[in-house]
Amino acid sequence: MKTKKRILVCPLDWGLGHATRCIPVIHELIRQKAEVVIAADKRPLELLKQEFPQLQFIVFSGYDIAYPENGSMAMKMFFSIPKILKKINDEKKFLQGIVRNEKIDGVISDNRYGLGITDVPTVLILHQLMIKSPFGENILHTITMNYVKQFSFCWVPDFPGQHNLSGDLAHKYALPPNARFVGPLSRFSSFPKNEKAEKKYDLLVIISGPEPQRTVFEKMILQQVSILPQRILVVLGKPENTAKPEGIGNAEIVSHLNSEQLFNAISASVLVLTRPGYSTIMDLAVMKKKAIFVPTPGQTEQEYLGNLYHKKKLHLCVKQSELDIKQIISESVSFKGFSDLQTTNYLVDNVKEFLKSV
Repeated sequence: MKTKKRILVCPLDWGLGHATRCIPVIHELIRQKAEVVIAADKRPLELLKQEFPQLQFIVFSGYDIAYPENGSMAMKMFFSIPKILKKINDEKKFLQGIVRNEKIDGVISDNRYGLGITDVPTVLILHQLMIKSPFGENILHTITMNYVKQFSFCWVPDFPGQHNLSGDLAHKYALPPNARFVGPLSRFSSFPKNEKAEKKYDLLVIISGPEPQRTVFEKMILQQVSILPQRILVVLGKPENTAKPEGIGNAEIVSHLNSEQLFNAISASVLVLTRPGYSTIMDLAVMKKKAIFVPTPGQTEQEYLGNLYHKKKLHLCVKQSELDIKQIISESVSFKGFSDLQTTNYLVDNVKEFLKSV
């Protein structure tokens, strides 16, 4: 006889951020006595296997949409809409099979719009309720809301009110009735803070995101850090690679760090250079760190968030095409970084509410 509620957690496979912000959710589900099954693909699957080797895993293929190496991301996404809509429809059918065969009691989806089924209670984790776009934002918002309302709950990983992290993305429009603010979802929330940790690195570079832009960014970073005198650690964001890469100049190179290792690396670093993906922003906010943001070219959400924090004089933001690490390290001195966040833990109550509905 089944005694625990079986909850399926399904992150999107665009970069690692959707998987990393599921980590605190999975920990809280386990703490509240749920049995967690993880359905993911590619690098998110490998990352979560390393974080939770004791759990059951199911391969759940993603959308397989690559960012263009050159050209307009907006146009690329526009012409990918038929493929994305088909995938959303296909993943709904695939999920129904998993729920039936694995006796799943509830589903938590991170940015996978097609998992709002009626078979069991469902949650959609989504910070981008308004999709930033050079055209048609109102139409995209309407489409997004049509998917959101198919879920039992929508968890928005941010704070309510003026002192928030996502700006227009979650605060421009009124929330739908099923939406709840759950606070930042950072894998570092439960780690003991050590702001006085000895600084081993002058700069920590975290490379992430969908291909081919992840590799474009990696090549640019490795070329520049090879001649810098600072103490630098570069994390390539390749959890599938087990071999240790060779260092370059004064830079130490690693393929991947688990949550504890990355937490320690960030604590031991004066400055972080990274993409302004929202999951990364939540991690840095929780740790009160200062960063240099380099948005993925054409990725409108990252460009918006990077510019938002640049205007607030919190973090320096530069275009990838203008990246000069030596110069921006000195320029970043005038930016103050994140300060104290609210301490209210909304996640505990929202997980409890969801499990009661199962």
